Amino acid sequence: MQIVREAAEGVSTSELAERFEVTSRAVRYVLKADAERQADAAIPVLAVSVKVTAAELAALDEVLATAGIESRAEGLRRLIQAAGGVFVPDAQMAAEMARYRASLHEVGNGVAQIAKQMTQANRQGQGAGSEFTELRLAQMRGLARFILDSADEIDLLLRRRRDGMQLQATAALREFAHAAE
Repeated sequence: MQIVREAAEGVSTSELAERFEVTSRAVRYVLKADAERQADAAIPVLAVSVKVTAAELAALDEVLATAGIESRAEGLRRLIQAAGGVFVPDAQMAAEMARYRASLHEVGNGVAQIAKQMTQANRQGQGAGSEFTELRLAQMRGLARFILDSADEIDLLLRRRRDGMQLQATAALREFAHAAE
């Protein structure tokens, strides 16, 4: 245990080997065996810290109370243990985001082309001449509408994903609460 304590304080493997009159390999073996013992015994050795809003904390407390879990630490531990894929981005989300990226790229190209043509017209002294009347204005309005609609769709997609994750997390907490009974 002294080797484990000193290694945790930053003493090197070679220094420990010399001090305890063993090989460096033996020190590494002791450290590995201790790490395996901690993992096998499920001894908590790491802490998780996160800042949340008052509303988020209240929502967590409500979910924990509903699931019959008495402490935040226990609730978070159970949620982490049950995460099994809940926090992994899904293929549907990735496909939707790729589609939105491609659409927005096309819009960006369209805006760049219109801006280029308008700049050329200004340089030639045409200003907002006949070439840029109703057609260009309609195109610009259409692009703006598309961008706003896309932003709304992305927001809705992310809200649905978050709500789905919340339902899965609540189900996982309930499952653990019932298993504890």
